[in-house]
Amino acid sequence: MKSAFVFLALFVAKCFILECSSQSRLTKTDFKLLISVIVQVFGISWKNCGKQSNPVQMKTLKFSPDPISIPGKLTAEASVTTSAALTSPLSVDVTLKRRTIGFWITIPCRGQIGSCRYPNVCDLLDQLISPGQDCPEPLHTYGLPCHCPFIAADYAFPPLDFNISKIEFPSFLTNGNYNVQGVLKSADVEMGCFEISFSLQS
Repeated sequence: MKSAFVFLALFVAKCFILECSSQSRLTKTDFKLLISVIVQVFGISWKNCGKQSNPVQMKTLKFSPDPISIPGKLTAEASVTTSAALTSPLSVDVTLKRRTIGFWITIPCRGQIGSCRYPNVCDLLDQLISPGQDCPEPLHTYGLPCHCPFIAADYAFPPLDFNISKIEFPSFLTNGNYNVQGVLKSADVEMGCFEISFSLQS
């Protein structure tokens, strides 16, 4: 999880599981608060979905345990390579689909959750972590960048444990099979494409 593509993988997961920061929010009626119910994410698989010539390629991405319980603990590790420097602006186009009656149905963007376009993830990183301050742990310990630009390099993120607390899921994200695709672009040129599939059960 070291170059922008690792941030992309985490960003896509955050947009689905944790909730993206945005100027517009879903209303309270759009959310289902899961207080006493344990949600499980299982059957996670991933792949690069762009051209082999794309500068950014995910090499490994692992989550454990399987299934992942929310709330609960999560261990994650990843590695990625980029053959080109990644500079602002970097856009991410996220497509979220749910399998319904044998067909994949695209879930529209609602309150910045779903199939959304994020015009510049570099700005989002600056909002999350003020420029000039040290990157948060564990990035700081391993010397990993958290702001654009990201230099061309091979990156590896060691296994780390995370605690996932109780969260609110949008009501339109019900039990079922999901597919999330994130396309990273620089000046409308595709730099990398990442796809992750999983199942959700409460």
